[in-house]
This record gives sequence, C-alpha cells and structure tokens, in this order.
Amino acid sequence: MNALWILVWERLRAAWRERDGQALVEYALILALVAIAAIVALKFLGGTAGNTLNTVANNVAQ
Repeated sequence: MNALWILVWERLRAAWRERDGQALVEYALILALVAIAAIVALKFLGGTAGNTLNTVANNVAQ
C-alpha cells in the first residue's frame, strides 16, 4: 500500500512540475475515488473481517 501512495505522489509531483493541469486533476480524482472505495469497503467488510479473524484466532488457540 505504501508503494501505491509513493507512486501516486510521484505522479502528482511530476504533473505539477509540468504544469499540466488536466493530468493533475485526473490524478486527484483517481486518488479520491480509491480513497472512497477503500472507506466503503472497510465500512461494509470491517465487521465481517474482524469476526472471521476472531474465529480463526479462537480455533488456533484451542
């Protein structure tokens, strides 16, 4: 995940240096879309994933 943020940041910086406003806006929109998708996924799957991990941990401990 860190590599993804580094890649996105480098692309944004490159677009800023080139003063290519359209590319900068596109990258910002993609970044916003990825962030929203991650938040929605965590919102809906967070409880389920936590329950699954707890079940696995309890079975391993026995």
